[in-house]
Amino acid sequence: MEASLETLTTHAGADPAPPHGYTANKEAYLRRLKRIEGQVRGIARMVDEDKYCIDILTQVAAATKALHAVSLGLVEEHIGHCVVGAAGEPDPALRAEAIDAKVREATAAIGRLLR
Repeated sequence: MEASLETLTTHAGADPAPPHGYTANKEAYLRRLKRIEGQVRGIARMVDEDKYCIDILTQVAAATKALHAVSLGLVEEHIGHCVVGAAGEPDPALRAEAIDAKVREATAAIGRLLR
């Protein structure tokens, strides 16, 4: 199976595909995550300063929503890059297996997000 996944990223005469679907948007993801990191530090400061619990919960909800947005973007990138890439597997016998594996990965990730 690993050899077949290698063919997904390197085709004869073509430039290798980026290793992950989010690679093209990596800097944007990092900026968003750093912003969320700042939000979480602010929440910790609010707790340290004994701020009103509802105000803290409001900020927790905002940080959670921001993380969900990042998560959904990564799921979209996975489907658009990894699942679609698996569909490009030239060997029909390996194609179905590769697609199934990538869809299972996406389904498991979504399941973890919903818990």
